Amino acid sequence: MKAVGLTRHLPVDDPEAFLDLDLPRPVPQGHDILVEVRAVAVNPVDTKVRRQPGEVQNPPRVLGFDASGVVAGVGPEVTLFAPGDEVYYAGDITRQGSNQQFQLVDERIVGRKPASLTHAEAAALPLTTITAYEAMFDRLGIDRDGADSGQTILMFGGAGGVGSIAIQLAKRAGLTVIATASRPETIAWARELGADHTVSHREDVVAQVRALGFHHLDHIAIFNDMRHWDAAVELIRPQGGIVTIDDTSLPMPMAGMKTKAASLHWEYMFARPVHGTPDMIEQHRLLSFVADEIDAGRLRTTVSEVLSPINAANMREAHAMIEAGTAKGKIVLEGF
Repeated sequence: MKAVGLTRHLPVDDPEAFLDLDLPRPVPQGHDILVEVRAVAVNPVDTKVRRQPGEVQNPPRVLGFDASGVVAGVGPEVTLFAPGDEVYYAGDITRQGSNQQFQLVDERIVGRKPASLTHAEAAALPLTTITAYEAMFDRLGIDRDGADSGQTILMFGGAGGVGSIAIQLAKRAGLTVIATASRPETIAWARELGADHTVSHREDVVAQVRALGFHHLDHIAIFNDMRHWDAAVELIRPQGGIVTIDDTSLPMPMAGMKTKAASLHWEYMFARPVHGTPDMIEQHRLLSFVADEIDAGRLRTTVSEVLSPINAANMREAHAMIEAGTAKGKIVLEGF
């Protein structure tokens, strides 16, 4: 089967950052399904894994998390899917990725593909959908069906991949959404997705939010980086909650959190599959829930650009776009 992989961890402008490969087709066992991959999306985590220091990879490592495709085979313990089913998923960071024609993935972290979307449109969704859903509903404890309607949430990185789906989920839950965006096109994108207000993360966020009439906010989600930690602590209400998906490489003073009795939550969407948690199947359920919402017209895909085919050259281009920090929504590659 065709695949795009790496043998060395290289800068994206190196012609060997990705290689076109021919690999053996895997065989499903246990709870695994074998998926014929039709489209994949690229996320910031892909670029982080590609750039991390590491030894020569032998056999080559295949990256990629987001995918949409068709079930081509099932393991003996599979009960949720059958050959021919269309599926979408974000995979498991400890296994070979989605940038290959056929991929093994545990059925419990796979959802049915939204019937109303193409594979390219569906591939844009899983990783950011799981991240946004878990961040707001599992970590912050917001009720997804509107019991917390009227509460406020500030999203740093509102026009990015996670923010693009989080805005929609938050609006569905009845929240007032303030999203950060700094360029005309990302401001327009965030507003198009449902953000009630936008503020620039390149300027004084606290001053901008308070100019809108909000002294404190019920919830804050940091979907880009921890440069905005101090602003988040200042703006969170007493006993409110902050959720973040970023690393801890920058200082995070906690005194302001303590005196507000505010809570800090970490979201890492690979936690369930990596640790095999008893509730792993919740990712199957949430992806299927979102598929229903999309097919009902209440949520939309966040794809912004599609490259074809899935090969080393296009993968380098997609990674370069992500690393430039100018992407809005999701970049997808389609077809081998």
